[in-house]
Amino acid sequence: MDAEGFRARSGVSRETVSRLQALETLLNRWNPRINLVARSTLNQFWSRHVLDSWQLVPLVPAPARTWIDLGSGGGFPGLVVAATHPAHVTLIESDARKCAFLREAARTMGLEITVITGRIETVTDLRADVVSARALAPLSKLLEWVEPFMQPDSVGAFLKGQDIESELTAATKCWKFSWERHQSLSDGAGSVLLVRGLEHHGNANR
Repeated sequence: MDAEGFRARSGVSRETVSRLQALETLLNRWNPRINLVARSTLNQFWSRHVLDSWQLVPLVPAPARTWIDLGSGGGFPGLVVAATHPAHVTLIESDARKCAFLREAARTMGLEITVITGRIETVTDLRADVVSARALAPLSKLLEWVEPFMQPDSVGAFLKGQDIESELTAATKCWKFSWERHQSLSDGAGSVLLVRGLEHHGNANR
């Protein structure tokens, strides 16, 4: 998939594609220094990173106004969401070098986002309509991190791999939640997991 292929699949504007092309250029420039994404995936930028991230956008509630992305790393899905969804996006990342990249990417792409440098568990008093993460942690641990940011109507939107069934089984021992699973558009073995109504029970590590 290239830029035009992504535009045809997603229906985004040419301006949005231009912003994402700017991200691609910056990612290629920075990646050798701070390893933002696996080098082997750079030539799959539009499918492995952009489409993979964008697929969350049409699945979340339309009125979502605030979005938090946890462990944003190289900006996926956070920067792609910010470029394609009207919500205000906050990126939380513990690596200061990666945060420098995220801020530079936002400036280059013309995005108004918030980047917080810090460990997820130390960020307090922040809530959002959508909380997302990609390849961050097993679901049980991820829900522990996500729960403080959730409001009663919030949605957790997670890009997960092939172990989703076992992760769900483990997570339901400590958490109550409703969920929807969608086949990934970018990875035949992957899934998008939407979580609502998150409540803790049992003996999770908190």
